[in-house]
Amino acid sequence: MTKPHEIVERALELSRADGCVVIADETSTAHLRWAGNALTTNGVTRGRSLTVVATVDGAKGTASGVVSRSAVTAEELEPLVRAAEAAAREAGPAEDAQPLVGPDASLPDSPGFTESPAETSSEVFAAFAPALGDSFARARAGGRELYGFAHHEVVSTYLGTSTGLRLRHDQPTGTLEINAKSPAADGGGPRSAWAGRATRDFTDVDPAAIDAELAGRLAWAERRVELPAGRYETLLPPSAVADLLIYQMWSSAARDAAEGRTVFSRPGGGTRIGEKLSPLPMTLRSDPHAPGLEAAPFVIAHSSGDDASVFDNGLRLPATDWLRDGVLHQLLTTRHSAGLTGLPVAPAIDNLILEAEGTRSLEEMVAATGGQGPALLLTCLWYIREVDPATLLLTGLTRDGVYLVEDGEVIGEVNNFRFNESPVDLLSRATEAGRTEITLPREWGDWFTRAAMPALRIPDFNMSSVSKGV
Repeated sequence: MTKPHEIVERALELSRADGCVVIADETSTAHLRWAGNALTTNGVTRGRSLTVVATVDGAKGTASGVVSRSAVTAEELEPLVRAAEAAAREAGPAEDAQPLVGPDASLPDSPGFTESPAETSSEVFAAFAPALGDSFARARAGGRELYGFAHHEVVSTYLGTSTGLRLRHDQPTGTLEINAKSPAADGGGPRSAWAGRATRDFTDVDPAAIDAELAGRLAWAERRVELPAGRYETLLPPSAVADLLIYQMWSSAARDAAEGRTVFSRPGGGTRIGEKLSPLPMTLRSDPHAPGLEAAPFVIAHSSGDDASVFDNGLRLPATDWLRDGVLHQLLTTRHSAGLTGLPVAPAIDNLILEAEGTRSLEEMVAATGGQGPALLLTCLWYIREVDPATLLLTGLTRDGVYLVEDGEVIGEVNNFRFNESPVDLLSRATEAGRTEITLPREWGDWFTRAAMPALRIPDFNMSSVSKGV
């Protein structure tokens, strides 16, 4: 089988365009699935995709054509390159056109560019799987049933350009989701609790600890309390905070803000950069070298949009503070949108970290809750959708456990709710942040897994209606 770097080099040789970018992605996956305290399936897969970006200079500007295909053979390579060139010739000048990125002393060519792609296998679960089996036995003895899946993926990306860049990045991604279920209590429906973990290699995942956490949550749910819609003091766990702030990041393109279309637009024109968004010392940042959350240190863009440009492929990604000490510090920019807005170049990075100098765990925050009426502890959020981009008002549902806290103790489970909240507004109203920990977003875990967040205490989270049947 042709090696990925050879595919990249051959595609560049075949190019007749004025500029060319080639991205080869080699994907290797392994997974386990289980239901009712028993493994059901496992397997491994391999895949390859190739993206060719052709740029064509013209009297009115530079056009680009982008074509991506999977499982490209040697015979299909030249037709793919020609298709990208044809798409460029048929397109008008690209609004985001910039000179292709060239070699940079601060980001030298990757030493492993000519080596074989990284792979995963069932061996990644060598220690995890037996420990999971022990959890099945404990759950069975405790009257619980465990359902879930473990997924591990390694993507090796090879990026080459006609300007001489040769870059490679290996990205391991592991996710674990477990649902525990037990019979109904107090005449209600079956009880359910969820836990998720993000990992690079499953060596830091403890199924016994997760099962104990789930057993505790199911025990809380033995008492059922019905609550009406309203505003409640609410503890958002790291997973829920991640889901909200990931959506906020996806909505933070500088150009959209400068044109008056988002929550980050300043009334009268411009952006809200420099404005204090939170009274807490919150820093929201991305860093491709963050321990445990390592991500590609250069731009990998398979298409162009408001927050990405194929012309930026290979651009070095430094650590970036989006929010610094509670003040909006930066918005997403490409080289093109940075020029339009006058802001520094700040492309998206594939991780997100919120720090606020908190030291308490979620359990300690629960223990410190009480005296001001009922409070809620959430497990996670799902089905998050945007209601109003001008305020970034989001709606969604709670899921797999909403718990009632009184005088520092969880005293039961309550019904699910639909919520209406803006993550930007939540940052301004948060009264406490816990310690930051790596977490798995529940809603966006299929698209964005590298996150570290604290729990947040919101004094008046808006549960807009009661949700039945979830």
